[in-house]
Amino acid sequence: MTGKRMKPVAVLLVLMLALAGCSPEQAGQPAGAASAGGEGQPKGGGELTFAVASSPSGLDPNVYPGAADYRVMRSLYDSLVAQMPDKSFKPWLATEWTVSPDGKSYTFKLRKDVKFHDGTPFNAAAVKFNFDRIVDPNTKSRFAVTLIGPYESSEVIDDYTVQVNLKSPYSAFLSSLSQAFLGIVSPAAVQKYGEQVDKNPVGTGPFKFVNWTENASIALERNPDYQWGPPLASHAGPAYVDKLTFKIIPEEATRIGSVQSGQVLAAETVPPQNIVSLKNDPNLALLEAESTGIPFTLMLNQDHAPWNELKARRAVQLAIDVDTIVKTLYLGTYKRAWSPLTPSVLGYNPALENSYKPDLAKANALLDELGWTKGADGIRVKDGKPLALYYVTSTPNREKRNDIAAMIQQQLKAVGIAVNIDVTTGSNAQTIVMDKGTNDIYGVSNVSGDPDILRSFFHTNAIPKPGKWGHNHTHLSDPKLDGWLEQGLREQDPAKRSEIYKQLQSYVVENAIGIPVYIFPYTVAASKNVKGLKFDTLGYPLFYDASVQK
Repeated sequence: MTGKRMKPVAVLLVLMLALAGCSPEQAGQPAGAASAGGEGQPKGGGELTFAVASSPSGLDPNVYPGAADYRVMRSLYDSLVAQMPDKSFKPWLATEWTVSPDGKSYTFKLRKDVKFHDGTPFNAAAVKFNFDRIVDPNTKSRFAVTLIGPYESSEVIDDYTVQVNLKSPYSAFLSSLSQAFLGIVSPAAVQKYGEQVDKNPVGTGPFKFVNWTENASIALERNPDYQWGPPLASHAGPAYVDKLTFKIIPEEATRIGSVQSGQVLAAETVPPQNIVSLKNDPNLALLEAESTGIPFTLMLNQDHAPWNELKARRAVQLAIDVDTIVKTLYLGTYKRAWSPLTPSVLGYNPALENSYKPDLAKANALLDELGWTKGADGIRVKDGKPLALYYVTSTPNREKRNDIAAMIQQQLKAVGIAVNIDVTTGSNAQTIVMDKGTNDIYGVSNVSGDPDILRSFFHTNAIPKPGKWGHNHTHLSDPKLDGWLEQGLREQDPAKRSEIYKQLQSYVVENAIGIPVYIFPYTVAASKNVKGLKFDTLGYPLFYDASVQK
């Protein structure tokens, strides 16, 4: 089965973009194409400076899992396949592929003209090296190991043919392969740098790594040999700009001020209060793409009483006024989330929209039934212990998540729940949540193009433990959830898959396992001199087609 012949499989995942109805720029279409009509072929050269809100943790896609990592990685690493806006898959580093009748083996034919930035050849052995490395416990992969699913082995058939064997059918495999987290790293670079390859990244992408100044900037330069651009691209050959520099500017007013003053040419994550003024700025363009996957969702840790009781979780759910939070903090620029999946993902359950509303009387009644009585200070007490919820959030105040915590603190106080907020560093938050698990509530989001991402957040195997990375922050081990997640992993029929995930989403919301809050619209303010900046289907920026007009 070739890339084209994969269409019957690819349609398992076909969905319309949630961006339908947006302007071309909003829809992730080439911004430059929308604003540079009649200006002809972009001229090469120059430097594109792009301000990001946070520093990547590392640039080894086999290991590091963050959105901040991905935004840089995508320019350094290519993938075997590309996911298109209609959710179909097209060849990229793989020219074609076949799938065994039992759905457990994928055989990829690879391009023969690709080299890593260090001059070593991209081939079947490199693919096998990467995949074997991801599942090696010594690699300590945090997310790629989840994306690669039931991987069993890879076999080098010849220099440019590799067969990947899975332990069981995996419907999300191509979607996972299209992500930069399964981008192909130079084996020679891994052998040369060891764990330090995260600070010395070597891929096959349109840009090569130059240097990383901690907490200040990451510099890339054009790969002059690049001839294997993704099918989403508008041109062939090397990238247009000579240099691509990511400036790390956490403070949002400074970041946006930098693009307004011309110190950088583009900046990500525009604060809601600046969106209207930027839309009216004749020197800037506002670009927007909705991030797909898991919206920002609050997870209640069920290792701790009383949050292991449904009535207590429901009380929290009913006492939080999500609409007010989203409208107050994001001024109508963010959508409220109702499900642990965003609407553009296969299987999204629209029936959950408006399925419940804040109800303080009911929340109070549920806590009364559990024996928690209000003390003189309004906080409930049971057996001499106050009803308190330990809420961990980290700096910087990404997407106003610390402000969400503050608003929830006030809202839950109204029903007698004390919220103790711990605003800490990202690394310390990870220690508390991942290693110690002492938190009661924690908010997360994740970008993905397939509903299998839910497996990373709700399956028993994803519960974090000391020394084991995991995103099941609910710590819930539920055979019903595990069963649906494993069914969804194997199911090949799109309609059946969709129904599985709809049931799962309903179960999560009805049992107050997770409380969805907002859907993140990834926004970029860019100088009108920047052309061709676009987004991939996950909502991440693509710089390959970008150019800078003098």
